[in-house]
Amino acid sequence: MNMMKNKIRAFSSAVSVMTLTVPALVRAQFNPDVDEGGPTNLPVSTVFGIIESIMFWLLALVGIIGVIGFAIAGILYLTAAGDETRIGQAKNAMMYSIIGVIVAIVGLVALNFANNLLGGGADDRF
Repeated sequence: MNMMKNKIRAFSSAVSVMTLTVPALVRAQFNPDVDEGGPTNLPVSTVFGIIESIMFWLLALVGIIGVIGFAIAGILYLTAAGDETRIGQAKNAMMYSIIGVIVAIVGLVALNFANNLLGGGADDRF
């Protein structure tokens, strides 16, 4: 049991490191479509744009963690071997994972709605 917990912890830490570093590597590439801000060549953005980008990134993170949690809960359910307490723990983990994915989807829909309502134009994020 402890060996499986250690493997799950190692896997989750590896996933979190990858989740945090991969977007930074992708964003570090040159993008010629970004408005350049004078002699510093820094991108020009509004506070609303920055907050929107952070919210979309966080929602993606919550969705990914929810899907991974759902898979781990399925593995816990399969390895319960008839033990009612472990089956109950797996069902709770599965329920919370589903709730997390639903929250991420509802948040994404709400952000897109607010963006279209406040932006006044079509958005190509769909």
